[in-house]
Amino acid sequence: MTVMGIVSYKVFPAYMGGQKGVAKFYEYLSKEVETILVTSSDNVTVPFAVKKQYHFLFHHNWGWLNIFYINKLVYLIRQHKIDIIIVEHSYFGIIGILLKAFTGKPFVIHSHNIEAQRFKTAGKFWWKLYEQYERFVHTKANHIFYKTKDDADYANNVWKIKNRSYSIVPFGTDLKAIPSATDKAICRNRICEKHTIQKQEPIFLFNGTLDFEPNIHSIKIIIEELTPLLLHYHFQYKMIICGNRIKEDLLKEINTCNNIIYAGFVDDINIYLKAADAFIVPSSLATGIKTKIIEALANNTLVIADEKSIKGIGVSTAPNKLIPVKSNNYKAFSEAMMKIKVIKNEDTQPSFYDTYYWGNIIHHATLSLQSLNSSK
Repeated sequence: MTVMGIVSYKVFPAYMGGQKGVAKFYEYLSKEVETILVTSSDNVTVPFAVKKQYHFLFHHNWGWLNIFYINKLVYLIRQHKIDIIIVEHSYFGIIGILLKAFTGKPFVIHSHNIEAQRFKTAGKFWWKLYEQYERFVHTKANHIFYKTKDDADYANNVWKIKNRSYSIVPFGTDLKAIPSATDKAICRNRICEKHTIQKQEPIFLFNGTLDFEPNIHSIKIIIEELTPLLLHYHFQYKMIICGNRIKEDLLKEINTCNNIIYAGFVDDINIYLKAADAFIVPSSLATGIKTKIIEALANNTLVIADEKSIKGIGVSTAPNKLIPVKSNNYKAFSEAMMKIKVIKNEDTQPSFYDTYYWGNIIHHATLSLQSLNSSK
């Protein structure tokens, strides 16, 4: 079986959570089936073995122009004897529909969110118009990969597309088990030494691409809401923020807070995740941050998060490791942070890795693709 993945935006090199999710999906998929990747021209060479890779598509903002590459894509599908086409995100579902019409090959939408709902939350006035398009392309797909069961339920119950086969392909982790206590202690000592932190001080972590609106919103909450509350209670702690592409005015605000350390972009975020007492997600807009929550839980680190940001993950995924807080209740959020040393902090359960290890995720996804291929 040979699969073509169509990725019309920058993924390689993968820095952001969404980019990492796509990169890891194809890295592990390429171990299971022959994979042809067609990406936008702003991508670099794919850093893992695929049968063939091409980089000529228009970037995301100009993605609609890819209809002019339909003939070229049809040629590649026939040349490589592609069995199934995978289109990343609903935005480019129309490309899958056209390729299916011209080649007869089934296509899969790899859905990363119910995008219309994300646009609605972000206050985009045109979200209803996009929802009509999003529903349409989902109804035309032969199979859909959803990130969460909640997304699948929304599509099935609200959009009424129950006749379409689907499977759940969540964001994953490379880790198969919790890191050792020794490993976490070494990482904590390293970070405390690097940033001059007292070893007894609780360490909180936030990480993200810092020109992304939900991440900016999170940092604003940390500075303007959580920091004053924690200082009012004389709570001693350190907040580390990691990430690139920060705006100068936001950096200036961070630098006014003695308890906040801006570490910039870090090559290995796992070191910081292992060192931290908790990873926090204070914004209700952070619907795209699930990759980071999974990474934190995989590193056996507590997560304190706005209840909307963990939708689709659920507290049952990691009992006693995932603490949801009601949206916009910053007093409750600060109180959860102050309880960090008394919370019953059990290890992330083995069942978490059964669900979220990338190898297991892609194995189940491959079974779905094989079933689709055999039903042609």
